[in-house]
Amino acid sequence: MAANTVTQAVYEQVLKRNPGEPEFHQAVKEVLDSLGPVLEKKPQYVEAKILERMVEPERQIMFRVPWQDDKGNIHVNRGFRFEFNSALGPYKGGLRFHPTVSASILKFLGFEQVFKNSLTGLMMGGGKGGADFDPKGKSDGEVMRFCQSFMTELFRHVGPNTDVPAGDIGVGGREIGFMFGQYKRICNDFTGVFTGKGLEWGGSLGRTEATGYGLVYIAEEALEALGKGLEGTTVSISGSGNVAIYATEKIHQLGGKVVALSDSNGFIHAPNGVHLDTVKQLKLVERKRIKEYVKTHKTATYAEGCNDVWNVKCDIALPCATQNELDVTAARTLAKNGCIIVAEGANMPCTPEAVDVFQKNKVVFLPGKAANAGGVAVSGLEMAQNSQRIFWTFEKTDTELKGIMANIYKKISHATQEYGCPGNFAAGANIAGFIKVANAMLAQGLV
Repeated sequence: MAANTVTQAVYEQVLKRNPGEPEFHQAVKEVLDSLGPVLEKKPQYVEAKILERMVEPERQIMFRVPWQDDKGNIHVNRGFRFEFNSALGPYKGGLRFHPTVSASILKFLGFEQVFKNSLTGLMMGGGKGGADFDPKGKSDGEVMRFCQSFMTELFRHVGPNTDVPAGDIGVGGREIGFMFGQYKRICNDFTGVFTGKGLEWGGSLGRTEATGYGLVYIAEEALEALGKGLEGTTVSISGSGNVAIYATEKIHQLGGKVVALSDSNGFIHAPNGVHLDTVKQLKLVERKRIKEYVKTHKTATYAEGCNDVWNVKCDIALPCATQNELDVTAARTLAKNGCIIVAEGANMPCTPEAVDVFQKNKVVFLPGKAANAGGVAVSGLEMAQNSQRIFWTFEKTDTELKGIMANIYKKISHATQEYGCPGNFAAGANIAGFIKVANAMLAQGLV
């Protein structure tokens, strides 16, 4: 059977078994469309039904989460954990608390996580979870009660050698602390069951900065392959949260200049470069909107409409907000304005049509499963530190992170050459991530 026939049959099966889940469908199709050359070269993957097994989570957990607010009212939310693939190690992936959380979004994220974790070279499988709970506007007591209720069910499915969750949108240090405390209380066991923990109780230096720093490190690798460097480059970034802030910090350290940042309402344009201390104060301390920036820095301008951030001319674009935020129109604008690299700081922020535009215009496109792997890489390093009961310096963690991101670039670049798609790093990331997982699944038998 021809490779494209195999992938089409698998995709049709995914559509049939998972109706009404467009984000998951998109993620699966994007990977399957890359794997034809691999299946032609390695028919053993077809014979062993690796694709059919890989698109189906090993375990899907859904549960109710009852909790009580400060007024005594009872609420019921829905919790999830999708444990996708453990061929390379314990399931690893974040928990997301947001009203938009659904099976489709978490399955897309969990499926992507399998390949992302594979690319890091660390012993981690892939998974994702969360709840349709919104921590915004809730008191610490309400968040604590929700997290304790959530963990009262989830505890039985996780563990340092089984499934190690982390944070994601809506789940930061506060939420991780409450969930870890409940796990420890129920299990009477202090283990590395979470990553993203507080530094005083098992966390890792460098984890906060890791996704943003890693994003810049891999962009730097791509620039060096083009015979260029970050010194003097201009960069536009969507978002102004953790990833965007620390990407900005590393770009400035390496001599680049971030000229645009956004939030869900609009964006700022700072031609002379954004003042990071102001952004950190606004977003991390005061929790204010990005438009407040222009009150302090008069040379900057603010405009409503977050997607228009891509109208700002730049050498490098880093979409760090949310899925499918950068569409075909924005992609054409970036290409027209001379953008040379687009690296995804968020998960699947570029639409498939936008990616096509980048490919046709020779814009280097680094997909999220490679470009934003820095966060989970340092989570894996946190797991290693917890297992050894040791604590690394920031410099050691950052050095390890930089090495991991450099290796990811080499892996995906090599895959593009070996499988006949030079320059197509989206395909290279899918291929390199897939082959490692597929080989492990073959070695472990029909499980």
